[in-house]
Amino acid sequence: MILKGNGAAGGLAVGKVFVYLNDNKVPVESFIIEDGEQREIDRYIYVKKQAFDFIEKIKYLMQNHDPQKAAIFSAQQEIIEDIVINEEIPAKISNDRWTGDWAIYHVYETVLTVLRQTGDPLISERAADFNDVRSLLLRIWNGNEGNHLGALSALKEPVIIAAGDLMPSDTASFDRNKVIAILCERGGSTSHTAIIAKSYGIPAVMGIHDLLDYVKPGQLAAVNADEGTVILEPDEGVILEYNKRIGEFYHEKQVSETFLTKEACTSDGIKIDIGLNISDASLDGAQYADFAGLFRTEFLYMGRSSLPCEEEQFSIYRSVLECFTPQPVILRTLDVGGDKKPECIEFPPEENPFLGNRALRFCFNNPEIFKTQVRAALRASVFGNLYLMLPMVESLESFRKAKKIIISVKEELAAEGISSGDVKIGIMVEIPSIAVTARLAAKEADFASIGSNDLCQYLCAADRMNSEMEPYYQSYHPAMFTLINETVSAFRKEGKPVSICGEIGADVHALPVLIGLGLRRFSMNASSVASVKRAIASLSMEKAAEITENVLQLATAGEIKQYLADNFARTSRQFYFNF
Repeated sequence: MILKGNGAAGGLAVGKVFVYLNDNKVPVESFIIEDGEQREIDRYIYVKKQAFDFIEKIKYLMQNHDPQKAAIFSAQQEIIEDIVINEEIPAKISNDRWTGDWAIYHVYETVLTVLRQTGDPLISERAADFNDVRSLLLRIWNGNEGNHLGALSALKEPVIIAAGDLMPSDTASFDRNKVIAILCERGGSTSHTAIIAKSYGIPAVMGIHDLLDYVKPGQLAAVNADEGTVILEPDEGVILEYNKRIGEFYHEKQVSETFLTKEACTSDGIKIDIGLNISDASLDGAQYADFAGLFRTEFLYMGRSSLPCEEEQFSIYRSVLECFTPQPVILRTLDVGGDKKPECIEFPPEENPFLGNRALRFCFNNPEIFKTQVRAALRASVFGNLYLMLPMVESLESFRKAKKIIISVKEELAAEGISSGDVKIGIMVEIPSIAVTARLAAKEADFASIGSNDLCQYLCAADRMNSEMEPYYQSYHPAMFTLINETVSAFRKEGKPVSICGEIGADVHALPVLIGLGLRRFSMNASSVASVKRAIASLSMEKAAEITENVLQLATAGEIKQYLADNFARTSRQFYFNF
């Protein structure tokens, strides 16, 4: 039997299924005896402290592995200490004489009902945190915490976990050396489970309908998370094929690692610049990159109740600039809204947040927040080579407005006797309107970086956060390559740098086309640098031109995807397996 879901963290695995039931039983409405209210409240306070301490242990373990992921658990501790919830639960116990477990379930359910009705992807993820906290409280209340921990942290052999859903505390507490794949009925590529699975390098397939109705404990399964498929009880031929492919994958990964320290050059000697997408202050992988191609500054605003001050921002920006100097650091100004809504910023409800008050539009509506960031960036610019990039630019009117603000801030600093460097001001090309008019934008912007993720979303009118829209979110759509071509041609004609920083820029199948269209600057996450450098080394400019010409003649994303996959397998195999 073959089950189908959405690949959330790529890779393959073959092994036995471990069915994980996390004991999330819904309590029944029940009441306490008279005069038992205070004992029940005291028990709730004790359980709440146990839950807080349990999450603190998980957070400590995660802090050394991935500080950014540890923030997930800080958010859950804030929920445990939420003032309103901690007034409401004791009130239900005292006034209605509910038992503690029913009060916990009911109060949290009231909050969850509101969150689930918003339709906002980020708020949906917040609902997952509330649900996780409630589940943990109820497990501790019922004395199941030990069983919960033991189930995943004391696995005896490598297994494929199959579950209805996994909470962040589930994935953080398991022995990752014993988990070779994760399968879930619920969740998507942006869920906490998927995020942590990716950071651990564990293949994960989410959204498998009725998964627990089909799988059995100890059952053999073959998982292809790249394609989102699970084969139950595979025959010997499938097992041999998967094991061979898994071996090839690890062999290729080891070989790719040897390219990390090398310059990215095509087989005929053309240098390609590799940039790093930075999402925190760790700067992992900076030593293997030629520049910082996308410095996402919104991480400074996430997971906190107050805005970062100018001095805090200045310190972070300076450290990144000093790390890369004299190479450019492309600092993207604040890009919040849509699926990124920091707690320290209040956003009004919107029916279409991805089309609403986000990124540069938010900055125009909140000029003090924008000016504070620009001040910090301009002050830091004397310590390196700063490129300020404006996100979500739809027109030259917006670009000119933002540039005017930046210049005014620079003048204010000068009046205060504070120096700033020679800063370039450019745009992120992610709205089709600015891509279509790239020939005009290239005359005014100092540089451009193509944000292919949102560009594809807006071009195809397909929500990239919605797993059901995946067939319509077509990064290989012919129109994508047309817009990329027009943007690159326009900026190169003006003698101005242009790069790409979206997911397609790290796609080794699409790489020949992008190089054939004239791109020479690619920015990506640190985990992709080795494989991209290796793919570039296997490619000649003549071959890239030939592939690009053929792709531009194809009519559908499906045709392009198949052609590029076939080409990659055909032309790269000899190069890839001669190591």
